[in-house]
Amino acid sequence: MGLLQYLRRLKKTQTELRVLILGLDNAGKTSIVKRLSDETIDTVSPTQGFFMKSVKTQDFKLNIWDIGGQKSIRPYWKHYFEGTDVLIFVVDAADTRRVEDAASELKQLLAEEKLQNVPVLVLANKQDLATAMDAEEVRLGSRFGLHVLSRFSHPLSLASFVNLAS
Repeated sequence: MGLLQYLRRLKKTQTELRVLILGLDNAGKTSIVKRLSDETIDTVSPTQGFFMKSVKTQDFKLNIWDIGGQKSIRPYWKHYFEGTDVLIFVVDAADTRRVEDAASELKQLLAEEKLQNVPVLVLANKQDLATAMDAEEVRLGSRFGLHVLSRFSHPLSLASFVNLAS
């Protein structure tokens, strides 16, 4: 299922959505935002602070908040939770060294009171790289272990960037 189909299913009555994109640094968050807005990704640099982009589709206006993922910025993520309709957590599926760090950050986010009942899409990014785990490995793998997150109350979905655009 693509991102827009996912959003239509979750938010049938809303036409404007606040989307918060989080993940570790270098996970590809800004590239995803640029791809969604049909911009080139030839020159993407690390997000310092935040990047906000409004993207209009046929059914929605998406106000996308891309917050930097550097360790020094993560404590500030909480200032962007208010009013979030959908959380997209991006995982660099090719960076197996940091998958446990990403899982730890996601678990902390799911425990946040202001994000309770906010739908979460975990996006296994960089699927085009030979070393990348596929989406199923991210879900079931011992390093990320998305299956253990079922105790949280969030509607939780998993996707890879390959099927994001539809």
